[in-house]
Amino acid sequence: MGLLHKVVSVKPNQVGYLYKNNRFNKRLNPGIYKYFDFSRQLDAVIIPTISKLITVTNQEVLTKDNISLRLSYLLEYQITDGDIFINRFNLLDVPANRRYANLIAEAEGVVHNLSQVELRDAIAKLESQSINEQKHNILNSIPESLQTQLSKYGITVHQLIVKDVCFPKMIQQLFAQQLEAKIRAKLDLENARTTVEIARALKNAAELMKNNKNIKFIQYLETITKIADRGKHTFVLGDITERSLPKD
Repeated sequence: MGLLHKVVSVKPNQVGYLYKNNRFNKRLNPGIYKYFDFSRQLDAVIIPTISKLITVTNQEVLTKDNISLRLSYLLEYQITDGDIFINRFNLLDVPANRRYANLIAEAEGVVHNLSQVELRDAIAKLESQSINEQKHNILNSIPESLQTQLSKYGITVHQLIVKDVCFPKMIQQLFAQQLEAKIRAKLDLENARTTVEIARALKNAAELMKNNKNIKFIQYLETITKIADRGKHTFVLGDITERSLPKD
């Protein structure tokens, strides 16, 4: 008698669609269902209700200045309307043991292709030099046009984030040279500013010393000290007048 029964298992975070004679019969919530199926008229399709995160890699796109690059992005999607989704694909044509995997492949194929078009359009509006800086802001929000297209398949996208951007090696070398030139220019500018500041400080110091008698006296003493270090010398400080000279 077991061969005459149809068992349908719907796990948590899933929803089942029961068909009889290839016509929709009813929707099944999580649980295990047993039906008498003498003429094998019953069939079922199970659809996940939770979101799934996928990574799309090595997508080749062109920037506004016609630079070819490859990018990878993260996409979180969910089948939010199983009634619409199940009517967009011939799920019953696939053997039951491969039906669920085929369903996931169908969903991911849709979100992959449609999201790829949106990213191509977004990248095409940007110059190549600004891609790295704006990598996380290429899509500030999920495009409404993408959500509208996916809603026709009963799918909603919750996240769409650019993960990696890879430029051709030649472009990477040019960017590296440009960065090096910017760093050198910045360093040269800082050195020039330092030189100007030092010159200005020396000029101010010279102006200060020019008219300061105390500084002149200190310089005078330093000069005498240097001369005295070189040998025995006699120094006479002060004015020399005739009264101080010896008489014949």
